[in-house]
Amino acid sequence: MAKAVLFYSAKRTYPDCTIIEIRIWKLPSPTEERPHGYKYSLFFGRPGERLVGYDNERGKGDHKHMKGLQSSYVFVSVDQLISDFRRDVALMRKRI
Repeated sequence: MAKAVLFYSAKRTYPDCTIIEIRIWKLPSPTEERPHGYKYSLFFGRPGERLVGYDNERGKGDHKHMKGLQSSYVFVSVDQLISDFRRDVALMRKRI
């Protein structure tokens, strides 16, 4: 059975100790839970504290976290996913 392939990976630590980490895997084929064919985890926060997160773990589907609140997310494309995440990070950075 083919495995997921790391498609995109980036990590940056800012002077204020916040971290952005983006990891996106291309699945060998779409699944019922991930019909777009991607598994992803996008994180912004501090060690032990997620301020913004986008992911699609099994059993939950595509969703995002904003300072502890979880809501569904409509996946359109990888580019849109990264753009939406970066927008939410920019908004959160203004609040912290």
